[in-house]
Amino acid sequence: MNWNEKYETLPREDLKELQLERLKQTIERSFHDVEHYKKVMQDKGMEPGDISSLDDLSKLPFTTKEDLRDNYPYGMFAVHLSEIVRIHSSSGTTGKPTVVGYTRNDLNTWAELMARSLACGGAGREDVIQNSYGYGLFTGGLGVHYGAERLGASVIPTSGGNTKRQIMIMKDYGTTVLTCTPSYALFMAEVMQEMGIDPKTDLKLKSGIFGAEPWSENMRKEIERKLDISAHDIYGLSEIIGPGVAIECEEKRGLHIFEDHFIPEIINPETGETLPIGEVGELVFTSLTKEALPMIRYRTRDISRLIEEECSCGRTHIRMERVSGRSDDMLIIRGVNVFPSQVESVLLDIGETEPHYKLIVDRIGTLDTLEIQVEVSEALFSDEVRRLEQLEEKIRKEIDTVLGISAKITLVEPKTIERSEGKAKRVFDKRKY
Repeated sequence: MNWNEKYETLPREDLKELQLERLKQTIERSFHDVEHYKKVMQDKGMEPGDISSLDDLSKLPFTTKEDLRDNYPYGMFAVHLSEIVRIHSSSGTTGKPTVVGYTRNDLNTWAELMARSLACGGAGREDVIQNSYGYGLFTGGLGVHYGAERLGASVIPTSGGNTKRQIMIMKDYGTTVLTCTPSYALFMAEVMQEMGIDPKTDLKLKSGIFGAEPWSENMRKEIERKLDISAHDIYGLSEIIGPGVAIECEEKRGLHIFEDHFIPEIINPETGETLPIGEVGELVFTSLTKEALPMIRYRTRDISRLIEEECSCGRTHIRMERVSGRSDDMLIIRGVNVFPSQVESVLLDIGETEPHYKLIVDRIGTLDTLEIQVEVSEALFSDEVRRLEQLEEKIRKEIDTVLGISAKITLVEPKTIERSEGKAKRVFDKRKY
């Protein structure tokens, strides 16, 4: 279902005209109202009038998370604080948090984009949406909440945690759409099994909209099988607006980026060079309609590629491939680039383990080592030792073949790997640099 037919199916040429008009306005405001942007543009000998086509975007400097931290808390805002009606921020676990602000118009835009996203993911006015993203400084919970209300659906603001109660609510209130992280969806499925609840017969769930962490196609199949739903990937990040930047339609052949509000690029993460459509690299976004915090060529560190072929759903916006990992989360082990989602895909493809794992990276002398701890089912763990050894060897060979790296495989008992009610922590890097 299209929530906004006018813009979602806009012909490409008309869409580009709209983008250029909005880009020029964004650059003009950013230059005059944000000291950081004025300085970096002047350092490159540029002024707003130099932007006369969409191709000129590549001449502009990048914006990074460090820029937001260097201008903490409000230095990147383009409006006076009196016009800011909402403030969100990151956790700041690796330094100062990044602070994002919204004007009243920004919140309306965000709600509209999230209503569009939810509709794209199969939700409508008749649905009961259980929102299990965290509420608070994290943008996920409130973003989905206001989008669901704009859509006209019934929203249950459960937030994360208290899983058994969430499942009781899901059953009693007739939840039809679940929104949360994919790892939490799997945890819910596990708890349902413990509670003796069968999603096929006991629940009314029909779809799930999952994001905030990279997840593989195999994990999608696992979630769909265990919850008996259609699972959709949604993409967003606080610096750009929050969730609602892109989402999969029912075709699930890439996430539609809402290009009337954002211009995507793919760059080489090492050189910053803009790559042709279809090549894999780092996602970069420029916002076109944000008032409080315009973002020009923001480096997301997310790895993806753009897809320009037409989608049979009728939406004309370009699509992005699901995020395979982050350039700053990528592990380099003995010269090999490894993303957690690659390991996840191999494990789920084998299909004899549980979808819970840890990657432990260490260094012995000058040699990097990788250990993959993965849970097995109760029945398999209590099976004969020989069968477990065969499974370990099977996983080891597959990891070596697919990733090109040798790893120690450790099968662990059920429920021994910590579960997450938000973003799952998969990587534990013990190396000293």
